[in-house]
Amino acid sequence: PAPGMPHGGTERERHAAEIAAHGRMAWQKNHGYGKRALGETAVFRLKRGGGERLTARTFGAQKREVAFRISAANKAIRLAKPAMIRTA
Repeated sequence: PAPGMPHGGTERERHAAEIAAHGRMAWQKNHGYGKRALGETAVFRLKRGGGERLTARTFGAQKREVAFRISAANKAIRLAKPAMIRTA
């Protein structure tokens, strides 16, 4: 088939045809390219546990990061507290 024309074939060939027809940035937007990277970054931050410094670059993202750390700390505190206290 001519470049950019839709055709059968492998998924890779269909994606290459779409990129040729509409451009790489349009293809990335249509297929959610980059969302996986955002998810992997979030999991990495969870696993790392925060550390001393904020890792987010923008102020809004830093506020969300602080809120997340506070929420995680509160959850850890709730889990550590006993459900009931025995009195003598």
